[in-house]
Amino acid sequence: MTGGSQRRLRLRLLSCLALLACVSAQTCGNYKFTSNAVFASCNDLPVLNSFLHWTYDNSTRKATIAYRQTGVSNSQWVSWAINPSAASMVGSQALVAYHNSTGAVWAYTSPITSYNTDLPPGNLSFPVSALSATYSANEMIIFATIDLPAASSKLNQVWQVGPMSGATPGIHSTSGDNVRSISTIDFQSGQSTGGGSGSTGLGSRIRRRNTHGILNAVSWGVLMPAGAMFARYLKVSKAADPAWFNLHITCQTSAYIVGVAGWATGLKLGSDSVGVEHSLHRSIGIALFCLGTLQVFALLLRPKKDHKIRIYWNVYHHATGYAVIILSIINIYKGFEILGQDGWKRVYTGVIIALGAVAVILEIFTWIVVLKRKKGEVSDKHQHSSTNGVNGNGYSAARV
Repeated sequence: MTGGSQRRLRLRLLSCLALLACVSAQTCGNYKFTSNAVFASCNDLPVLNSFLHWTYDNSTRKATIAYRQTGVSNSQWVSWAINPSAASMVGSQALVAYHNSTGAVWAYTSPITSYNTDLPPGNLSFPVSALSATYSANEMIIFATIDLPAASSKLNQVWQVGPMSGATPGIHSTSGDNVRSISTIDFQSGQSTGGGSGSTGLGSRIRRRNTHGILNAVSWGVLMPAGAMFARYLKVSKAADPAWFNLHITCQTSAYIVGVAGWATGLKLGSDSVGVEHSLHRSIGIALFCLGTLQVFALLLRPKKDHKIRIYWNVYHHATGYAVIILSIINIYKGFEILGQDGWKRVYTGVIIALGAVAVILEIFTWIVVLKRKKGEVSDKHQHSSTNGVNGNGYSAARV
């Protein structure tokens, strides 16, 4: 072997050793805490460059943990949480850390009750002690001792990282690894399952809530008002009868069917988020479903135009319809607040403004047509009356 070949071989060996050292440095088992803290177990979490170290006392059901996340800047927050009731973000009991306005690292607890959360401080559903955090070399570490809340040592865990918005934690990304950061952890056995796929758990729940929002915004928030506009503004044209009625029924029925699908996804989201309630949003949703169902059944009881109770049916139908539209718009905006979808809110606001502008223009046009028609009817009636009067007087004069 020549001298050049030996040098190349040594370089390759050194490169392999350096690579192995880098890989081994990223495993939790080789990590050395600067405080010389030692933990009995650790787990390399599958995404977001995160690691969990812990020591579990089975007799007291206490777990002393250290959650580490690398690659974190001082303008980001990090969080680790356990959810006693479901594999989701909502309902999680979180430990949060970030740099406050003074530049110091602040660690605190925050119960997560909404997807649109800015992680406000609050007490968790179980005791937490010795909570602190450190930051060095782009690595944030949260230390704490927690009393495990369930009878089993196996719990759902969620971890996250997101940007700071001034002095408040901002919304984290809703794609990629940020929706895969969920798994189960057994503090006693050290086993961890799930996470990384994004096909179940948090990723699936985010897709369901987005689907819920889209279905309800399109059905109750767009199709329902459009159907009402067909009935109000096309009916003024005699040539549009019965086309306006068919369009109205088609639009409203489609809105109801899609709205029921959106309502069902909301029920599923509610059942998967035990202990988390959006009371006003839920109550308005139930009211909308009931009123919408009454409107559909009202079609089966629609009296003929010349029936004596038709006027009362019209009052009921119009009042219920406008109540559904108003409640729908209110509840859609409430839903956007819960989802934290400011972009969707802006788009929907644009749609509502466009529908409102069209309605104003058509309302003016409708009143012009109606007033001209009434004026013409009055003129014809007056002319007909005058004609009859002349004929009557002439006939009398002839007889005289």
